Amino acid sequence: MSEERSLNFIEEIVEDDISAGKHGGRVHTRFPPEPNGYLHIGHAKSICLNFGLAQKYGGKTNLRFDDTNPVTEDTEYVESIKEDVRWLGFEWANELYASDYFDQLYAFALNLVRHGLAYVDDSTPEEIAAQKGTPTEPGTPNQYRSRSVEENAQLFEDMKAGKYPDGAKVLRAKLDLASPNMHMRDPIMYRIKHAKHHRTGDKWCIYPMYDFAHGQSDAIEEITHSICTLEFIPHRPLYEWFIEQLELFPSRQYEFARLNLNYTVMSKRKLLQLVNEGYVDDWNDPRMPTISGLRRRGYTPASIREFCERIGVAKRENMIDVALLEFCIREDLNKTAWRRMAVLDPVKLVITNYPEGQTETLHGENNPEVEGGEGGRDIPFSREIWIEREDFMEVPPKKFFRLGVGLSVRLKNAYIVTGQSVVKDADGNITEIHCTYIPESKSGSDTSGINVKGTIHWVSVPHAKTAEIRLYDRLFRVEDPSNEDGDFKEYINPDSLKVITGYIEEDLATAVPGKGYQFIRKGYFTLDQYSTPDKLVFNRTVTLKDGWVKK
Repeated sequence: MSEERSLNFIEEIVEDDISAGKHGGRVHTRFPPEPNGYLHIGHAKSICLNFGLAQKYGGKTNLRFDDTNPVTEDTEYVESIKEDVRWLGFEWANELYASDYFDQLYAFALNLVRHGLAYVDDSTPEEIAAQKGTPTEPGTPNQYRSRSVEENAQLFEDMKAGKYPDGAKVLRAKLDLASPNMHMRDPIMYRIKHAKHHRTGDKWCIYPMYDFAHGQSDAIEEITHSICTLEFIPHRPLYEWFIEQLELFPSRQYEFARLNLNYTVMSKRKLLQLVNEGYVDDWNDPRMPTISGLRRRGYTPASIREFCERIGVAKRENMIDVALLEFCIREDLNKTAWRRMAVLDPVKLVITNYPEGQTETLHGENNPEVEGGEGGRDIPFSREIWIEREDFMEVPPKKFFRLGVGLSVRLKNAYIVTGQSVVKDADGNITEIHCTYIPESKSGSDTSGINVKGTIHWVSVPHAKTAEIRLYDRLFRVEDPSNEDGDFKEYINPDSLKVITGYIEEDLATAVPGKGYQFIRKGYFTLDQYSTPDKLVFNRTVTLKDGWVKK
C-alpha cells in the first residue's frame, strides 16, 4: 500500500525498545513453525510480521523448526516450509531447530529438578487432569509431588536412558496448584516417546513440551521480540517463569490476533483430514488455504504480502473476508497478467466470405494496463474460429450487444462480423454459425466507418490448442464451517471445482507455471504445475469480478 499508514502496536513496542536502547537497540525475531503440515495463509501473516519487522528495523529473523514431537513431523514438511518462506520473498538469518537444543534443554530441566522446581510424576494423563482441578477449584497435590530432589534427578535420568515405556512417567514443573491460570498448575515439561526423530534419530526417547522448549529456544537465540498469536497469552507467565528461574536471556513474548478467513478452515488438523480423506488432492490443492495451494492456483507473493499489510496487526480476533484476498490478487494480476484469448464453451463460427485456406497474422498487446503494452504477440486468424456459445443468440433481444442473426460485433484484435445463419443438429442445438466479415474493418486500420457496441473473443480453429480448464471456487459454502453444527466437511462446496475442456491461443502452449494470464472476459488463470506439453492444464486463480456479492 503506497499511502502512509500508522504503526501497529508491535511496531510501537519495537520503536520504544530501540529508543530506550533495550538489547542494544537490536531487533531479532523468529518464525517457529512445527513441521507437522504445510503452512497456510495464517502463517503467511506471521511470516510477513516477523520478517517484516526485522527488515524494517535492520534486524534479523531466525527460521526455527519447533520439532519436539517426532510422531507428527516429517522432512517433507520442513522442505515445504522453507520453500514457502522463500517464495513469499523472505530470507532467514539462521536455520535452526528446537532439536538443536535437546542437550541444553535437558540440562535446563535437570537444573530445575536439582533446585526442587520440577518432579517426576507417575500419574496417568487422566489422573493429572483430575488433580489439576477446575478454573474455579484449586488442584490437589499427589504423592509424587513430594519426592526428594535426589529421587527426581535419578528418575529423570532413567527416563532419558529409556528405562520406562511411553506414558509411564512425565516431568512436571513444581509451581502453584491453586493458580487461577491453569497453565501454571504444575505443567508437564517432558514426556516419554520411543519414536524416531527426523533429525536426532533414536538418540532421545524423552521430548520437551512446547511450553518448555519454546521460551528456552528463544532465550538461547537471544530473540528480542517473540511474537505469538493470542491463544498464547495464558502461556506467557510460564514462559517468563522458566526464563527467570534458569536466569537466561530475557526474551519477551508479544501476542497478536491470528488470521481467520471465511469460507475455509485454518486448523492443521482439519486440513490434514481433508487431505487424508480425499476431499482435496493434497496439501497443495488450489482450493486449500495453504501457501503451496495458493501458489499453484496462481496467487503471487506480492498479492499475499499486500493482503497481510491491509488486514494489519490487531489485538482482537476477527474474521477476514476472503473477498479482500481475492481483491488483492485481482489488483496485482491486472497490472502483471498477460492478456490471452480462451474459449471455454465453444461453438464454431464460419466466416463465409473469408478465403478458404487463408491464414493471416494479427497483433494483440500483452497488457493494456502497462505503458507500451509490455510488447505483444501474433494471433493467427482464419475462416473458421471458435467463439463462446453465450456470445451468440439466434433471436437476440434488445440491448444484446453480441453476435446474432442480423447483428454485428467486433472480433477482438480482428474484424467486424455480421451473423447470417445457423446450422443445427437433430436435437436443435446450434453446431455452426455462419457470418460475413467486413474486410475494411481490421483492428488498428479500420476504414469501414462502422461502429459496433460489442467486442467478443475468439480462437482460430486450425491453430487452437486444447486445454483442460479447472474452474476453482471457494472450498466451503458457508462462512465459518468450523462453527456450524455437525462435521465441518458436510459444508464443502460441491461446486468448488469444475473441470472443462476449452480452446486456447497457440501462444499459451509456451505458458510457464507461476505466470498469470487474463483469459479475456473470463478470469485470471495460470498453468498448473503438473501440466505437460501433451496435456495442458490451466487453473483459474480468480474471476474478473467478485461473483459471491450477489449470492
